[in-house]
Amino acid sequence: MERYPLRKPVIVEGRYDKIKLDSLFVGEIIPTDGFRIFKEPGRLALIRSLAAKTGIIVLTDSDQAGFKIRSYLASAIPRDQITHLYIPDITGKEKRKTHPSAEGTLGVEGVPAQVILEAFREAGELDGPAPRPSRPITKLDLYEAGLSGGEGSRALRSALLARLDLPARLGTNALVGVLNRLLDYDQFCRLLEELRQPGAAKENEP
Repeated sequence: MERYPLRKPVIVEGRYDKIKLDSLFVGEIIPTDGFRIFKEPGRLALIRSLAAKTGIIVLTDSDQAGFKIRSYLASAIPRDQITHLYIPDITGKEKRKTHPSAEGTLGVEGVPAQVILEAFREAGELDGPAPRPSRPITKLDLYEAGLSGGEGSRALRSALLARLDLPARLGTNALVGVLNRLLDYDQFCRLLEELRQPGAAKENEP
């Protein structure tokens, strides 16, 4: 399989995630060794240095632990130096494991290679920069569209995340960033119209 050059260092959780990405990319891939990153200031200092020089990409599992590590890095590094990539919630178990994870979904090491490549491509980190929407999608747009803070917002938001193959626990700030990479404002509005059709939310339930 062709390996793609990385434009920025990629931060992953563990060594098996690194092995997976090493099979897809040529470049610097740094594991946090799970929660050890919280106790190793030297490793965080290295990541912060790389972020300041070139920017970094953060790709963790879409479970609670993955989001905790992602949040920790986001709190320590300026927002404009981090590109957050996400894998969708895919039910399954990695081959090397006896039992599935606590949340029953695949981590970075277990998802198909094409899913990871597509995440990089959609973020503009593969095959050229992603086009920038002329009218950005904002947090206010999410609120006005009924995706946050209102009656029925949880169901509509879940339907949107399922349609776009995004993790169910994605926060509002992260969702805004991802939507602006995937859609322009008009596409966003059309997708919401589709999801509001009778039975559409039901069809998108996992």
